[in-house]
Amino acid sequence: QGHVVESGGGVVQAGASLRLSCKATDRAFTTLHMAWHRQAPGKDRELVARIEGRGGTTSYADSVKGRFTISRDFAQKTLFLQMDSLKPEDTGIYYCSTQPLGASYWGQGTQVVVSP
Repeated sequence: QGHVVESGGGVVQAGASLRLSCKATDRAFTTLHMAWHRQAPGKDRELVARIEGRGGTTSYADSVKGRFTISRDFAQKTLFLQMDSLKPEDTGIYYCSTQPLGASYWGQGTQVVVSP
């Protein structure tokens, strides 16, 4: 088991919603920088959303703005990605990453498939 483990992926139709979770160990969970990335078939990995600082400043890729919401739960040490109004182009493997001071952790990914 790694320091961050993703779950929640699946196969859905366009327009549906999914909520991804990323459970982190004490070492990996951080207020500094946590993010979701995705890699579509045949494409490079891209940053989807990130959350930083104790106040939780968020930022999103233009392609997901208004549809995806990143959040985290300190008590559960879990990072979330709420994905609404999914599109076929959202298909890919979604990865969680954390960057506490002096370290970087990545999960194994969770598959999301959105059919037309």
